[in-house]
Amino acid sequence: MSQLLQYVLSGITTGSVYAAVAVGFTIIYRTTGVLNFAQGEFVMLGGMCAVAYLPFAPLPVAVTAAVLTVGLAGAGMEWTFFRHLRRHNALQLTVITMGLSIVLREAALHIWDEKVRSLPPFSGSVISSITVCGASVSPQVLWVLGALALAVAGLQACFHYTQPGRAMRACAAQPEAALLCGINLARMRTLAFALSAALGALAGCVISPISMTQYDMGADLAIKGFSAAILGGLGNPLAAVTGGLLVGLMESLSVSVMPAAYKDVTAFVILIAVLLLRPHGLLGAGQSAHREC
Repeated sequence: MSQLLQYVLSGITTGSVYAAVAVGFTIIYRTTGVLNFAQGEFVMLGGMCAVAYLPFAPLPVAVTAAVLTVGLAGAGMEWTFFRHLRRHNALQLTVITMGLSIVLREAALHIWDEKVRSLPPFSGSVISSITVCGASVSPQVLWVLGALALAVAGLQACFHYTQPGRAMRACAAQPEAALLCGINLARMRTLAFALSAALGALAGCVISPISMTQYDMGADLAIKGFSAAILGGLGNPLAAVTGGLLVGLMESLSVSVMPAAYKDVTAFVILIAVLLLRPHGLLGAGQSAHREC
């Protein structure tokens, strides 16, 4: 039982990271209908920027500065590469995000080289752990789960109870009608990219003490996060969190029955199965979100 609980705790840890990336996918998709495959690079940039700021500022200030920096970078990316496009569709914009993910990865390589970096734990030490029924978990995991819970709660409140959040939902459901109602589509899209980038940066900061930070970690996270978003159902942050935790748990539990080398295959198998059997995800958020808007 202690070994099984250890697998579960490990799955929740990795799943919370996938969930944060999946929520980033959801924010942009819910506003623009675009799948942003540069989301994994936002996570990487958050960790890298925080490590770069740490020698000059306390840890909380470095993390805050990293989140703001990457959020502004996301807004600038949208303004530079999307704002002035004419006669485009969601597929073309999605392909652009794939290209941007490569550009960001190569830029990070030239700025920070190939070294693996890490932030210090937010509480405790690197070797400290919490024991639960014979299973051990790092205190940093609590920071990861707490940051994810606060982010999702804030997004839910934003989308349902604030004017900008409702405007972002309207832009995804009926862009032409939203434009006729006086909503600035370009501004809402910029806001979506900024929020998504800031959330990714926050995830990159809180996971850095656990999983380290490296220039090429974004692509793998983007694929796992996309699988989680599809599994839960695009368009709903809570569904994205559910999908991320499920992907993490299935990955972790698969190690108990298969060699560890096949762990990464789990996300792809889940993605293919869900796309074939239930394209709108387990919670059906794809259709319901548009009807709700």
